[in-house]
Amino acid sequence: MQKILRIVLVVATCLVIGYLSGMVTRESITTWYPTLVKPVFNPPNWIFAPVWTMLYIMMGVAGGMIWNRIDTDEANVKKAFTFFMYQLGLNALWSYLFFGLHNPLLALIEIILLWLVIFETYNQFKKIDKVAGMLFIPYLAWVSFATVLNASIWWLNK
Repeated sequence: MQKILRIVLVVATCLVIGYLSGMVTRESITTWYPTLVKPVFNPPNWIFAPVWTMLYIMMGVAGGMIWNRIDTDEANVKKAFTFFMYQLGLNALWSYLFFGLHNPLLALIEIILLWLVIFETYNQFKKIDKVAGMLFIPYLAWVSFATVLNASIWWLNK
């Protein structure tokens, strides 16, 4: 039961972070964001909420799986979970920089750092639990796409 509780707790934490990030985003989606020039590959706005919800659930499950290894691999779990928390904080910060401050350039710089920390989290996770690492691959792919999208929006609106 403790293993399931850990996973549920981490998933809930990720979803709360996602919800808080969404609060920063909501107003700008209807006011500022429509005024930007966007690339042709910009997805429709409705796709972001379901994609991010699934990604937060997957990263939460992965984080919970890693936490469940604390008794057998404490040092590596602590290191991996530290990167996990950093990437979660950077994830939330991006929404504030892009949508809250309306600063695509600063958000671009930050999302590159976010991508690097996600990649390191993935590397740390896969050493401990291959499935937990695999759960980070869609997140890494989506943030790769988001980085290109962010860069394109910055370039088109500078």
